[in-house]
Amino acid sequence: SDGSIRLHQMTSEYPLMQWNDSTRGQPIIALQWALTRPAVFFALDASSNIYIWDLLENDLLPVAKQTIPSEKVSTMTLLGEPEKANGLLGMVLAKESGEIDIQYVKKKWALP
Repeated sequence: SDGSIRLHQMTSEYPLMQWNDSTRGQPIIALQWALTRPAVFFALDASSNIYIWDLLENDLLPVAKQTIPSEKVSTMTLLGEPEKANGLLGMVLAKESGEIDIQYVKKKWALP
């Protein structure tokens, strides 16, 4: 609810990494690891901002931020085939109006 993200190992109650105020205080409403690239995850905040984290490139801050200006996004999920090395990774955004938007992620964040 405060924009903090914690990365945990299943065998410990303490986080391996923690990023406080990663969304400038906006609640995170969806977070998902990339299906095709294990070091990348995406976070959606309550203001319809999508943050892209690539832990191999930068483990302190997101490597990119994209605002969806047209309408509030209520949730997101990722599409991809991890068993294929084609690097296709899609992002499905569900908007409050009921509209669904599908976008492809840049190859640099999708390739294994």
